[in-house]
This record gives sequence, structure tokens and C-alpha cells, in this order.
Amino acid sequence: MKRKTLALLLAGAMALSLLSGCGGGDDKPSGNSSTPGGTSGEVTDITLKVWCPSNQIDTGIMDQQQKAFQAEHPEWNITWDVTAVGEDTAQESVLRDVEAAADVFFFANDQLPTLVNAGAIAQLGGPTAEMVNSTMAEAVINTAMSDGKLYAIPFTHNTFFMYYDKTLLDESQIKSIESIMAASTPDNAYNFYFESAGGWKLGAWYYGAGLSVFGPSGSDLSAGCDWNNATGLAVTNYLIDLINNSKCAYDGEIAVSELIGDHRLGAWFDGAWNYDMYHDVLGDDLGLAAIPTFNPDGNDYQLLGFYGSKCIGVNAKSKNMAAAVAFAAFLGNEENQVLRYEKSAQIPTNMNAAESDAVKSDALATVLVEESNNCSVMQPVNDVFAARYWTYAGAIPTEIRSGEINKGNAQAKLDTFVASMTAE
Repeated sequence: MKRKTLALLLAGAMALSLLSGCGGGDDKPSGNSSTPGGTSGEVTDITLKVWCPSNQIDTGIMDQQQKAFQAEHPEWNITWDVTAVGEDTAQESVLRDVEAAADVFFFANDQLPTLVNAGAIAQLGGPTAEMVNSTMAEAVINTAMSDGKLYAIPFTHNTFFMYYDKTLLDESQIKSIESIMAASTPDNAYNFYFESAGGWKLGAWYYGAGLSVFGPSGSDLSAGCDWNNATGLAVTNYLIDLINNSKCAYDGEIAVSELIGDHRLGAWFDGAWNYDMYHDVLGDDLGLAAIPTFNPDGNDYQLLGFYGSKCIGVNAKSKNMAAAVAFAAFLGNEENQVLRYEKSAQIPTNMNAAESDAVKSDALATVLVEESNNCSVMQPVNDVFAARYWTYAGAIPTEIRSGEINKGNAQAKLDTFVASMTAE
């Protein structure tokens, strides 16, 4: 699968992909404008419901953005209705009742196909699409598109990398899972933390070994899934050993936050969104690195994490569409991406924002460049993948931990998984 390079993105040298706006011609989307709804001088009372992750509320970012937006748009007297809803659960929350859902919501881009098919997200065009197309790189824009149409505003990169405790591991020990696990650590410490994230992080092991779901592009449904070949079996057996290793902590049994304060965890995978939390605990002892290699069958493979984006979308059923689109565009503009970076450490997708000295000298930005160059694949975004992968892949490590999957039946379990992923 083709790796998506963000290095030039952060360095500001990637050529822009000037895609045409989606609001022209006869195909006029419901969200085709980011301009005010009128110029009559009248003030309209409206309510805007916003769903965003708790970090946008707790840090005061959302309140600051709402006040600034209201000041720019006196034509609307806005009553704000803000609820904490994580990007990972936005789809579920929106589809529960689209008409009662938020006007503007934050979500992970892999949820886009389902939202589009449900008629729950507005297509964007006009000035909003122009802003996205002229300020972001093609690799990022593509994460917010479906069937060639733009449906959302990407605001940060969505991938993970490795954190480590410098008091337990040094730079020479973090290059491979083998060297991490071989490091000498206190008896009450774990060398590594295994988290599947519902299959999101699990995929890195199989994709890293050259396997895929629906072919290298992730869109060839006829290619099926090859995780049950000899390499896939070797990866699964490797995970059985790793997950059951006494020096490997397992998600759900103990939390990272319970371990790092006492220097009891060597390395773990996570994203930039939790950097502040970890840094507050470990300070200068917190290390950052691209995810390492592993060797399941006598060959060294580079783990490959999924790359996507986090986006801002507009409810297709919004009763205040002009204001909703305008606010979504406002949240995704350069100024507010910089604000979000400053207050919640989310690396901007806006190329001008990413060119700032502060971002380019940031260790988070540096590790994201290395991660995207050498350790990532574009996450498949299609209905069949979304409907099946998270359920079936997410169960693999759970069943390994419970003993339901073991070396005696791993091949049969992989055959069942592959059959479940086969498009009919």
C-alpha cells in the first residue's frame, strides 16, 4: 500500500492540489457556502449545536472560538449548545438521530463513508472547499473526500507514534520491539504496552509485514484479505507471545496513566493528542520516536500505522446551514488551527500554519514527519472495510489475551477472519 508522505506538508514545500470547488454548476450541495446568510442588517436568533472532543472544551479553545465567531457575525445572535463527543464516537452519535444531532461535529475521517451513505453529512463547496483546497495538501484533502466530493475540513493528522520513558529505555533500545522487550527494567515495570485501539493499532503489525485488506490500495474489494497466509500466521503467533509476555502490559487491565508516574512503563503507542498529559507527568523524561521494527519470522519488518485525519463536518439536516458551514470553516481556518496547536498540541493540516517556526521546531511535528515517511500507510476508507474491519480485527487481540486464540488454532481463526472480511 502506498505510503503517504507528510514531510513536505510540514515543511511547507508540497505542491498544492487545486481541486475545483464542489458548489458550482447544477450540483449544488447543501453546505456550499462559508459566507454569512444575509446583508439586510437584521439579526437572526439561531441555535448551533456543536459536538467536539472534551479537550476542546476543557482547554477553553471552543469557548474562545465561539466568542470570536460571534463577533465576526453580528447577523446571527447565536445560542451555543456544546457537548463533549469524541471523534471516535461521532458517527455512532450522529446516526442515532441525524435530525437531532449536532450542526457541527468533529470526527475521524474513516467514518466518512458511513456518514455520507446515511445522508448525515453535508457536501462542502464554494468558499469552504476553496479554503481546504488552497491551504492543504492533496494527501490530506483526500482523507475528507468521497467519490470525488469534499465533505469535511481536516484539521489535524490522525496517526500514532511511540512514546517512551527515557529513564527505562535509551535511543539504542527503541529501534525494535525485540530490543524494547530485551531491555533490563525493574521487576514492577513493563517494557511495552499493547493496545489494539479496536484494530486501529493492531493493523500496524500485519500491514508492516506486507499484508493488506482489499489490496495495496485498500479499495480493491475483490482482493480480499491475506492475513491468513504464512506471514500472517507468523505475525499472529508473534502477537500471542508478545501479549502474553509478563513484561508487556495489556490495555484494559492497567492504564498507561497508572504506570508512567512511577516510571513503570518503557514504551507505548499513542497520538499527539495525549502529549500534554504524558509530558505533564514525565517532563524531560518523555521520549518520542517513530514506531519500531519487529521480527516475526526471521525478517525485520517496519511497523506501519494507519494514517488519516481528524475532521470537522456539518450535519446535512442542519436547520441553520449557512451558519453551521461558516462556523465549521472558521474552526478549520489557519488562525484556529494555530490556536488548537498552541492549546492542545494538534499538528495543523493548514500548510501555512505548519510552516511556523514553532511547529517546525516541535518534537511532535518532527516525529510525525518520520512516522509518515517511513512507518505509515493510508487507512482504507470504504464501506465494507468500515463495516467489518473494526469489529473483526478488534476481536483478535482480545481473543489472544483470553486464550481463545492460541498457536494451536491460530490458522483456523485467521481463516475465519479472512472469510469475514471477504466482500460478497
